[in-house]
Amino acid sequence: MKLQSILCSALALALLVGGVVGCASERNEERLKAEARISRAEAEGTALARVPGGTIKEGELEKEKGKLIWSFDITTPGTSDITEVQVDAITGQIASVEKETAADEAKEKDKEGKGKKHAKEKSDDEKEEKK
Repeated sequence: MKLQSILCSALALALLVGGVVGCASERNEERLKAEARISRAEAEGTALARVPGGTIKEGELEKEKGKLIWSFDITTPGTSDITEVQVDAITGQIASVEKETAADEAKEKDKEGKGKKHAKEKSDDEKEEKK
């Protein structure tokens, strides 16, 4: 019975922390969208023009090296490679175009996952210090 109570408490805490992190992420995304002069739809059109026949797999608005950019991962039929196209969210110009193999993409995802885990652990450590 005690174990069940501990598990329920841990689950509730995990859901609460996930919700707080999710809300902060949504607020950040809304703030970035307010800064952008180029809409996602316009940026998608620009990115797809650079990869004929491509389909957007993922896209996000982010600050990278001090610039606000729309970043899109685009797949192309007949290949497992991904073309990452970055469009400046202020000017609408192409900021960069890079080809990534499926292996490169997996490494990037793994790296991003570890970074998020590290940030959460750091946040948890800071909470403990305040107590």
